[in-house]
Amino acid sequence: MSDMFLQKFRDVVPKHLSTPWETEDGLTHAVLDAELAHPVPLALREFYQALGNSELMEAYYFFWDPDELEHDEGYLLFLEDEEEEHTWGIRVDQIDVPDPLVWRRNNAKGSWICEEGTFSEFVLDYFDWVFSDEDDDED
Repeated sequence: MSDMFLQKFRDVVPKHLSTPWETEDGLTHAVLDAELAHPVPLALREFYQALGNSELMEAYYFFWDPDELEHDEGYLLFLEDEEEEHTWGIRVDQIDVPDPLVWRRNNAKGSWICEEGTFSEFVLDYFDWVFSDEDDDED
């Protein structure tokens, strides 16, 4: 299968860090194969290939390293906020979907809500939000 999302994720580096993407920003197929204990959707795998070794993994919230991914309550968890109030995941029954919907759990309540976007949409919107200039919102 061809790379469907890889270049979009690579483009995050120059867009938000103003430096060119470099091979060292991502993880190789061999590293991913060794570290992934669970099957993951294509979009998540290509995210790690593009950004899995970059500083963007901890830009505001914390994307879990491939060897830290876990299943919980029928979801594959991949992101957590700094206060550990929310965790983001993908439904395990959607792992075979190349770009599945993202869900958010309120950790205190244990309730899940759909973010209404696919993994690739969520990630690209997330980085736009993290690196948005607050002055742009005031106009």
